[in-house]
Amino acid sequence: MDKIEGTVFSTFKLKASSPTPLYRQLQQLIREAVELGNIAVNDAIPAERDIAAELGISRVTVRKAVRELVDEGLLVQRQGAGTFVKGRMEMPMSKLTGFTEEMAKRGMTPEVKWLDRSVGIASPEEAMALNISPGTEVSRLARIRYGGDKPVAVEYTTVPRMFLPTPNLVSLSLYDILTTTNHRPYRALQRLRAELFSSEMAGLLGLDELSVTLYIERRSFLYDGRAVEFTRSYYRGDSYDFVAELQIDLQPNQYSNKAEQ
Repeated sequence: MDKIEGTVFSTFKLKASSPTPLYRQLQQLIREAVELGNIAVNDAIPAERDIAAELGISRVTVRKAVRELVDEGLLVQRQGAGTFVKGRMEMPMSKLTGFTEEMAKRGMTPEVKWLDRSVGIASPEEAMALNISPGTEVSRLARIRYGGDKPVAVEYTTVPRMFLPTPNLVSLSLYDILTTTNHRPYRALQRLRAELFSSEMAGLLGLDELSVTLYIERRSFLYDGRAVEFTRSYYRGDSYDFVAELQIDLQPNQYSNKAEQ
């Protein structure tokens, strides 16, 4: 994007020749504006017609970009008032996906800073979580996860060496590696709770001491029931909402009959 003089949106040109669709380029532009503070949390973004005029694109393109950012939780639409920056990203808990996949779906560049990649003997906690004997060798991954330039989580993962012989195989996505070896998880159990970051961990994410973290513990399993992954993630509590879809445990015809009674 080539910077020129103007307002928050007219200072950029979208590249029609780029392989990245225009609506994706606009989404990245909006994200950058939010991250840089050019549009503050709870502020309204310009109207669709104004964005379209400033960037020389159709309102259909603007509408598609905004709709997806609303779906992912960055923006919120208020009837009769406009579209506002929500400031928190929604992460679904109904699908078994990795961090890298979720960031890529949002058009954000996933990055990682490694804290540790090592091999060792399973601790009692790891052995219990993975249903392996305490003497089993495991590969350990400790890293800071980034969405774009922003550190969003500290993550500690343990995988039995039978599934990940060396942790150095993982450069960005663990699930990509497990997929290539036919060991990608089929299902997972997750536990989520609110905690306070330790001073050390808060420092890794550039947060104040005792900031709130969303702690997620994930145990993932292969189709045959063997545990393949034990991950403990500490997400920034100021940036993420975790969303789960709930449904009534009745068939449609049963629900109809209940409603009529």
